[in-house]
Amino acid sequence: MDSTKVGLDDKPNKRIAIVFPGQGSQNVGMLTELSEEYPIITQTFTEASNALGFDLWEVCQDEQQLNQTEYTQPALLTASVALWRVLKDQVEQPVFMAGHSLGEFSALCASGAISLADAVVLVHKRGKLMQEAVANQETMMAAVLGLEDEQVLSLCEQIRELDEAASVNPANFNSPGQVVIAGNKTGVEQVVEQVKNNLGKKAIPLKVSVPSHCELMQPASEALQAELNRVKINEPLIPVIQNRHARVEKTMPNIKQALVEQLSNPVQWAKTIEELAAKQVELLIEVGSGNVLTNLTKRQKNVIPAYPTDRPERLQKLFEELS
Repeated sequence: MDSTKVGLDDKPNKRIAIVFPGQGSQNVGMLTELSEEYPIITQTFTEASNALGFDLWEVCQDEQQLNQTEYTQPALLTASVALWRVLKDQVEQPVFMAGHSLGEFSALCASGAISLADAVVLVHKRGKLMQEAVANQETMMAAVLGLEDEQVLSLCEQIRELDEAASVNPANFNSPGQVVIAGNKTGVEQVVEQVKNNLGKKAIPLKVSVPSHCELMQPASEALQAELNRVKINEPLIPVIQNRHARVEKTMPNIKQALVEQLSNPVQWAKTIEELAAKQVELLIEVGSGNVLTNLTKRQKNVIPAYPTDRPERLQKLFEELS
């Protein structure tokens, strides 16, 4: 290993995992400060823009466009890959990668499984398919706080059984006591009402344009399979723990199938962190916009120190920790 890398001294090297955020972590002008110091960020956005046929960096300066799913996804993936290119020659080789929802595509791209050009085109299409799946429907997502996973699962089942018009499912098992639900407005509002009025817990509606990881995404999931069949996927150079079952898939068909099923099934993020802890990971580096995953890590059963990297001061703090 190159002795110029951060963290090489007389002490044993830390076991590092790289985690990539998903939708909701985007912000206008993300990575602008870092791009002034690291030209590879701008170069990465140019590479992605050439593949897409529109200026992705310009999209990141326009809040309305950036928050449309079909643009959010390639923008966030490119930001994550750009940051990884900044970091990869400065930190020890990670033992695992993982990504939350969309971040799983970033992880596969960073691990060498998918080219950046293919990945941004794929997630741009994925965003369109997600929007088309719920066109002309009123949909919602909400974060349920303070309940066990099984309680939320049972509550969603009860609402669906009582009201045929209701569609609602757990979408993200983020951490103990935090489950995001998704579905149509009828279903989600009924769960929110039950959580607040009958159980005395919090449920917070989320500002999203599509309800990810629920049964309403089944048409998009099926269409994504056809898109994936057109993309060359290699064996990852770094193992990627995928969302569907919180495990590393070993074969190309299984990697693709996990990506397809991920879209209409819940993200198993709490189990992913448990798996990393079980594999003796000692440090998480969040590579992408924001610090959502860093904050979630503090709420897990097994807390692994985590560091975001999207601003100069955050990157500096990471380097200080590693050295």
